[in-house]
Amino acid sequence: MRAAVVTAFGGPEAVEIVETAVPEPGAGQIRIKVAAAALNPADAGVRAGVFGGAGKRLGLGWDVAGTVDAAGVAVAWAVGEEVVALSYGVSKSLGAHADYVVVDADAVAVAPASVDAVHAATVPLNALTAAQALDLLALEAGQSLLVTGAAGAVGAYAVQLAVQRGLAVTALAREGDEEFVRSLGAGRFVSGEVAPGSVDAVLDAAILGERALEWVRDGGVFVGVIPHAQPASVRGVRTDAVEVAPDGARLAELVALVDEGVLTTRVAETFPLEDAAKAHARLGEGGVRGRLVLVP
Repeated sequence: MRAAVVTAFGGPEAVEIVETAVPEPGAGQIRIKVAAAALNPADAGVRAGVFGGAGKRLGLGWDVAGTVDAAGVAVAWAVGEEVVALSYGVSKSLGAHADYVVVDADAVAVAPASVDAVHAATVPLNALTAAQALDLLALEAGQSLLVTGAAGAVGAYAVQLAVQRGLAVTALAREGDEEFVRSLGAGRFVSGEVAPGSVDAVLDAAILGERALEWVRDGGVFVGVIPHAQPASVRGVRTDAVEVAPDGARLAELVALVDEGVLTTRVAETFPLEDAAKAHARLGEGGVRGRLVLVP
């Protein structure tokens, strides 16, 4: 089968398409025939060596939508079921950017019925990150939340999930994104250098760090999206950062919200798997609204 991997760190040109053996699922695992797999900034980080792993073959791709192709022992999934999953990890030898991927069965959920595989592939990593970040914030209905990077993939899901939880959401994004983030349910919009005022909490999807921390009230909460990279606590503000974890049950809840119209999937552009390097180059150009998706 074909797979996108990195064997030496660098720019988009470091992404290689190699021929490799089809992986076999072990106990508690399934193999998915990939129909679509989103490209995320985490993949660019792996490619550039941000997470280490020099000298190893590193597989790319966290998000997958496809069909169960084979199952190991002690697995309830049946061959032929359409699913989505999070292929977790920055040091795996094969990822979801391939013809087939093996994942733990408990990281899998039935695919949404309301969108195609390309759109479904944008859900696992970003929606789970947003949901688990909101869990860390532990806010109650009526409290105020600022989401930075609200027009991005994680930020947009965070806005919609926060609104569903009854939070008063302020969205920080570019001027041109105001109509979009308001359509997600944000009650207030701010952009550029305009300070949003004091809020109970910040979900920092734009990775503004200490600047965003300034907007949290004394004793509030700050949660970032880069593990272990949150700013130090000040003024009694609790600071934390989400480290996404695979969770098939939670993913199933998020899929249900897609089917209910609560969560909006967005695809910016698709690329054939063999053009993975071109997709990385496009991601590096910036300004992408929605996810780039690879299709084997």
